[in-house]
Amino acid sequence: MFDEEPRPKPAQRFAPAALQDWAETELRAYIADLQAEIARAEAAIAARSGQRAAADAFFRRPS
Repeated sequence: MFDEEPRPKPAQRFAPAALQDWAETELRAYIADLQAEIARAEAAIAARSGQRAAADAFFRRPS
């Protein structure tokens, strides 16, 4: 019906790094990067939840 291309899936999920050879400063920077990525994912989830709530409210049948 629609000529939309399917959305590509992420290339890979999280791949744990080999941490045994990293310095403490590198590990702390890695943690900060991971926390930033978690915050970004949580913001995307919140945005989708807000959009869904707005759509549900718009399409709700009057009682």
